[in-house]
Amino acid sequence: MPDVLAYACDDTASIFHKTTIHLREPGPGEIYFEVKYAGVCHSDIHSARGEWGPKKYPLVPGHEIAGIVTKVGEGVTKYKVGDKVGVGCLTNSCGTCEMCTSGYEQFCTGDEAGLPGALWTYGLDADGNPTAGGYSQGFTVSENFACRIPDEIPFEAAAPLLCAGITTYSPLKRFGAGPGKKVAIVGMGGLGHMAVQIAAAMGAEVSVISHGRSKEEDARRFGATHFYATSEEGTVASLASSFDLIICTVSAANLDYAGLIATLRPLGSFVNVGLPETPLTLPWRSVIGGNRIVAGSNIGGIPETQEMLDFCGEHGIAPQVQIISGEDITEAYNNVVDSKVRYRYVIDTATF
Repeated sequence: MPDVLAYACDDTASIFHKTTIHLREPGPGEIYFEVKYAGVCHSDIHSARGEWGPKKYPLVPGHEIAGIVTKVGEGVTKYKVGDKVGVGCLTNSCGTCEMCTSGYEQFCTGDEAGLPGALWTYGLDADGNPTAGGYSQGFTVSENFACRIPDEIPFEAAAPLLCAGITTYSPLKRFGAGPGKKVAIVGMGGLGHMAVQIAAAMGAEVSVISHGRSKEEDARRFGATHFYATSEEGTVASLASSFDLIICTVSAANLDYAGLIATLRPLGSFVNVGLPETPLTLPWRSVIGGNRIVAGSNIGGIPETQEMLDFCGEHGIAPQVQIISGEDITEAYNNVVDSKVRYRYVIDTATF
């Protein structure tokens, strides 16, 4: 396999530069696809900057990847050359443990052959060697960890669905968003704007809770019926016992979690998909007194990711994206941290 162009950073300063990486030929059960688009996720930024533990550099991030199959290995049955595919946060798992066989590969516990658990899209492989992510022009992966991208989804907008899409689809489905349910989405960023669209398509009555009103018009365009700004005094208190389900996409540790949980009806669920940097203190009297559930949700397995893509294709759901070049990645990282993107950056690898 020839070397391909990629963008990497050399340390936690996360200044990106063009480089070349070597990719293996697809082996038995594997496919190789030319990466056409790669999303920029805030998780990439945390990883590149060493905020989620040490990384080996140079690092090629990217776990929202969309491309076209150009080679297939021996025994491949799911894909053929020319198929549009995507890869998200996972690239392998043991395939035999209880979690894997139940469709929760992200919680793989490993197997007797020595695989330590789920292998993430970039970081370290099972042998300890660094792996490259989607900020590149090619990717080799097991056919079991690629998903088919429906033709109904604009190709340039498909990549963020492999993380932002499944991260919000999974808890909405698991906790019963649908007709007759009142669902609140906290935060209107890359995750939040996907959650609004998906919840609305599921038939729920959707509200957005955001700090200010600058994104209200967008929220209603994405399918929200109500919009509430926490910067306006008394807003959260006025919503007591209003919602059946809250999906919180915000990572801020200073969020009014007690007030937000109080906006749940009895038996309601508060699900965090944002990842606060510090431990949270929860209002246990409110949680216990109302039989309320406080939970977290971590992406989704491969079968559910494919289900999400099919759902988005059927309902015309896609992220709102801004296409950037490889040279723009460093600036894009800073803009994401400063909340200046609406709503997801996508790298066009043809610019490499």
